[in-house]
Amino acid sequence: MLHLRRAALPFCLSLSLVSFSSHAQDDDQPQRARKATNLPAVNVHGEDWRKYLKAKLQYQMPEVDGPKITVTKKTTVTHLENQPTVIGNNLNQALARTPGVQVSEQPTPTQFNFNYRGIGNPQESEFVLVMQDGIPLEGDWIGFPTLYAFPMTQSLSEVQLIRGGSSLLYGPEPAPVINMVSKRPAPGTPLTVSTENVVGEHGLFSSYNVIERNQGAWAFRADTGYVHSDGMRANDGSQNRQADLYLAYKPDEHQQWWLDFHAFSAVSGDPGRLSYTQWQQDPRTVTTPYNRDWVNRDQLVLGHTHDFGNRWSLEAKLWFTYQDQVSRAAKAQLPGQAPPSSTTLQDEAFRTYGTDVRLRKNWGQGNAFTIGTVLFHGSDPFRQWSTPDLTVARDDHSGTQILNQRRSSQYASVFAENVFRLPHRIHIVPSVRLEHERIAVDETVRPPFLSRPLIHESDTRHMPLFGLGLGNDFGHGNETYFNVSQGWRPLRYFDIAPPFSNLMQGNAAQLSKSVSWEAGVHGAPVNGLYYDVSVYWINFRNRLETRYINAIDTIYVNTGDTRSRGLEGQLDYDFFARTEYATQGQHLDTFVNVSLLNARFVSSAIAGQVGKTPAFSPAYLLKTGVTWRNERVKLSLTAVSSAAQYWQDSDQTYGSGLTYMPARIPAYTVVDVASDWQLNRSLRLLAGVSNLANRRYFDRVWQNGIEPAFGRTWYTGFALSYD
Repeated sequence: MLHLRRAALPFCLSLSLVSFSSHAQDDDQPQRARKATNLPAVNVHGEDWRKYLKAKLQYQMPEVDGPKITVTKKTTVTHLENQPTVIGNNLNQALARTPGVQVSEQPTPTQFNFNYRGIGNPQESEFVLVMQDGIPLEGDWIGFPTLYAFPMTQSLSEVQLIRGGSSLLYGPEPAPVINMVSKRPAPGTPLTVSTENVVGEHGLFSSYNVIERNQGAWAFRADTGYVHSDGMRANDGSQNRQADLYLAYKPDEHQQWWLDFHAFSAVSGDPGRLSYTQWQQDPRTVTTPYNRDWVNRDQLVLGHTHDFGNRWSLEAKLWFTYQDQVSRAAKAQLPGQAPPSSTTLQDEAFRTYGTDVRLRKNWGQGNAFTIGTVLFHGSDPFRQWSTPDLTVARDDHSGTQILNQRRSSQYASVFAENVFRLPHRIHIVPSVRLEHERIAVDETVRPPFLSRPLIHESDTRHMPLFGLGLGNDFGHGNETYFNVSQGWRPLRYFDIAPPFSNLMQGNAAQLSKSVSWEAGVHGAPVNGLYYDVSVYWINFRNRLETRYINAIDTIYVNTGDTRSRGLEGQLDYDFFARTEYATQGQHLDTFVNVSLLNARFVSSAIAGQVGKTPAFSPAYLLKTGVTWRNERVKLSLTAVSSAAQYWQDSDQTYGSGLTYMPARIPAYTVVDVASDWQLNRSLRLLAGVSNLANRRYFDRVWQNGIEPAFGRTWYTGFALSYD
């Protein structure tokens, strides 16, 4: 637009002078006939940058997203409204358009497992920061970063994935951030009520209900959800409940206040893990018929945005979260064996408080400066009881207490970024973040089989992080990007004081640090086409590994460094975008994305470990699919294909006979079909099939066994809406 103005200015001045001169001559010589003056033609060309920006925002985040600068950081956005409804939190389907995110599946719906680029194992997503509306979903973001609660996908509008510089935007974890964005009522929405009800295989029943309105200064949205499943094995049934409330008040066009409340409750059986031999013989075998898991999570968020004028703006959030994780676990039993004589009831509670305040200043021609702070505190008691009652209730503490720990975490950070816009459409983004972490464990009861003293341990760390991004817009809707950023994994409670080990105090592990490099190009150069391809390199130092120091004791130690490098590409194309069908609202969207990974140990304290492949680092992860959609129909076919991968860092087999575990998880491909059909304004039909080919596979394995993935399952249902 600037080039257009510069080109047009001389032309406008010339035209004004000629016009003035012509009128003067007419006044002086009124009888003289007017003569036409032929001026040389001037061609003015302007690039319609808004068109390309709108096209790119279908697949990536805005360059300056409120108080967050994402330009030069590789981002991916999945708009869930552009695909059929995801039922039962099928995360492979929900994240099919999100390159590189590996989902390790388990039937138990109280644990969610993500992995990325070979950094850490995917157990409860401990190495990936998962957030909802920019607020961590983990139990304790710092001391116990496990993911035991996940919103129903029907309540989400989009999924954002930010690589590399995510640690500079949000905080700890070396891998990327996955941020779920909640649905909000669009401006002008009248009072609307909707209900969605689905049934399916394995006793599936899913219900999701919404009431919302957004008119005038007030807006609200309330939803409730319920999912029941019998599972595919005995003691595999589950019930999930969810409730959300969003209330917003906009006193004027410059500010808004809002309140968010999220409640989640889940209970499920745990049928146990299987050896490879047991899985081959019968994947429905149950090894822990008495085990059970309960999770409750409540979160309250108060938010405020304010445009102060003079190009200053504010976004602030204050939140409180209470999460309670209770499990009943007895030893696994082989078929024909007598039941165990006792079980352990474990209760981990998390009371966490946090605030996130960010300011943005727009200055110059397209430049932006952001500064902010995050403060966080967690109080997380950890208790266990032993009881002979194998079906003890979750709140029955009448057994013998065998563990009692008070745990606390503190975190504080300040950060700043600036995007500089330079000539020739070059942009530079320097970033800095200063972080402080303190965790503490105080024990009053230790497990009776240990001889160590009671734990009274704390550890404090300070961490400066730096990042730099470079980019350049070129051609029609294309952009190059380069980013180098530091990240780190905070020490957990288990890292400074393993509760089930005789390890003495003062053996806290060193911080695990990462440096991520990424360079690529993306764009939407023609109507309907989007591409993004990049190469990456991640150095991960002081990797934490679990080591046995005797027959029963383990210790978390820094035993090596790893290097992950590879290529990640994404291609999306709408075959109808350049045809007359597009004017009729028809789309035929196809996509393919691939992550190629070469991960290796480059140093290790374990002999023979250098050169081996870290656990859960498949050489490729391929996702592809096609969606036909219009105002009435959404029909989607998606596939996820993973290469074989090791499940432990040693790359070796484990056990023999009934305890045998192969060294690698075999490669697998899973295909899903989903559809929505809007019959009329009020009625919508839903149907789908997951694992269409009934592939028998697993991708979540530990030393004590395999967790089988679901076979082919179907669902069907309807949705009604009124306004």
